[in-house]
Amino acid sequence: MAQVLEFRLPDLGEGLTEAQIVRWLVQVGDVVAIDEPVVEVETAKAMVEVPCPYGGVVTARFGEEGTELPVGAPLLTVAVGEPATPDEDTGSGNVLVGYGTGTAPARRRRVPPSAGPVPSESTVTSRSAADVRVAASPVAESSAEGPVPVISPLVRRLARENGLDLRELTGSGPDGLILRADVEYALRAATAQGRPAEPHVRPTPARTTPPEPHAPATALGGTRVPLKGIRGAVADKLSRSRREIPDATCWVDADATELMRARTAMNAAGGPKISLLALLARICTAALARYPELNSTVDLEAREVVRLDSVHLGFAAQTERGLVVPVVRDAHARDAEALSAEFARLTEAARTGTLTPGELTGGTFTLNNYGVFGVDGSTPIINHPEAAMLGVGRIVPKPWVHEGELAVRQVVQLSLTFDHRVCDGGTAGGFLRYVADCVEQPAVLLRNL
Repeated sequence: MAQVLEFRLPDLGEGLTEAQIVRWLVQVGDVVAIDEPVVEVETAKAMVEVPCPYGGVVTARFGEEGTELPVGAPLLTVAVGEPATPDEDTGSGNVLVGYGTGTAPARRRRVPPSAGPVPSESTVTSRSAADVRVAASPVAESSAEGPVPVISPLVRRLARENGLDLRELTGSGPDGLILRADVEYALRAATAQGRPAEPHVRPTPARTTPPEPHAPATALGGTRVPLKGIRGAVADKLSRSRREIPDATCWVDADATELMRARTAMNAAGGPKISLLALLARICTAALARYPELNSTVDLEAREVVRLDSVHLGFAAQTERGLVVPVVRDAHARDAEALSAEFARLTEAARTGTLTPGELTGGTFTLNNYGVFGVDGSTPIINHPEAAMLGVGRIVPKPWVHEGELAVRQVVQLSLTFDHRVCDGGTAGGFLRYVADCVEQPAVLLRNL
């Protein structure tokens, strides 16, 4: 006799508490194999295919595409047969692609009607919020007066940080479910009355549904664009950087003619092509070896600067989904050829939205090539909790005094934004001058290897 197992949205790591359903990979009635991807979700860091740890027939899906679900909320249910022996497991327990058993998923097939009744899509999507709350009870909030109808940890945190008692709110979601819009509505009402945020009862007769997220924002016109997904993660991280890090920026113009010639000569010799970004990365890691203060982070609680042993080099990449910073692990131990290959791999993964959370975290220093946007300079915000970022502008022909004569040379502007807590201007200037010297005379880099 088959038993129905419920698969909930797993903890995807890196402190993520929710994810948005981007695309279902299975339909109700499909047969899935253990560890077969069943849904594609978007977290604040990356697009992730979530595999199901059970093999069997999909009997229900919870959530339409575009729906945000908290960790622990039901994703789908699977009808599985009884194990052949008592020791045989019904699932793998794996939740992320790349961490499974490695077994290729079986070809998906639809169960014919004769195989038994399967809930229809309309039956599944009309499941009440009360059922969802029961299934997701570990993330529901309760009190002495009974459970509070809220399942999103972000909604609870927003209410807690603003002094709102969720028990005093009337939810506008199904079966009274309290949504983020309900909390925001209460906060706006408190602000409009000119008083601090306090417990506020939303008048149900006056408004039974929250304002549409894309409705005009004010009497002056405008459109609300939710800060969520990658855009929201970027906003949170950059805001924290501005609050915590006393940053400063220094810059210098450099003659990159010889570096460009060196790259041309390397690529003319045959073998894998060497990218300009890889050469700049080699220069960065060499400079960080000389100035380790800039490959560090600040421990505020201990009031210590932690100098890091390895260089995990992040690089800014603009995608259709927003700005992401993939990380090249142990960049200091890679040569130009290996760096070129890894940059290419991560750039393609960023373009297709397949970067994993692990490939987007753990950086110790960031290389930002904003020259690809056709600009010369910038004062970027440091990628918290790192201590510095090297910016590279476009390389363009400009008049330059070379060997005592005016000539047209390939000139680039380099900038270094650094955390003034980890070092002073002398160290930052020394780092930037060394980078510029390597750009102008690549032999400097070879001499110090």
